[in-house]
Amino acid sequence: MKKMGGPVEGPPSELIDKAIAALDDWRGETLARIRKLIHEADPDVVEAWKWGVPVWSHDGIVCTGETYKAAVKTTFPMGASMEDPSGLFNSSLEGATRRAIDFRQGEAIDEAAFKALIRAAVALNVSKR
Repeated sequence: MKKMGGPVEGPPSELIDKAIAALDDWRGETLARIRKLIHEADPDVVEAWKWGVPVWSHDGIVCTGETYKAAVKTTFPMGASMEDPSGLFNSSLEGATRRAIDFRQGEAIDEAAFKALIRAAVALNVSKR
């Protein structure tokens, strides 16, 4: 995972706000949009700041948000166990457990499909409880 740097102390939601604000380009806008979609898909999601990146959880980690020069990546630690009917997963496909989505500058986000993946990750976490 790529550490975002920036803030290290404070409530997780404030740390994520500060990290997004520090990204004054398309990556900040993309991460903010992804965050909003995660909350729309699961209003009970819990935000955390771990490993220097935003983490969203509901009965376990749903996904993380990492930023790189050319992509904003959401990693789903149990992604290989999830259905992806829209084919959003485009990164970390060789792993046995995780899957990721790399969002690149100028690419549209399939919001309905992304929200469906968030809900699937939550359902998987709840089923393993």
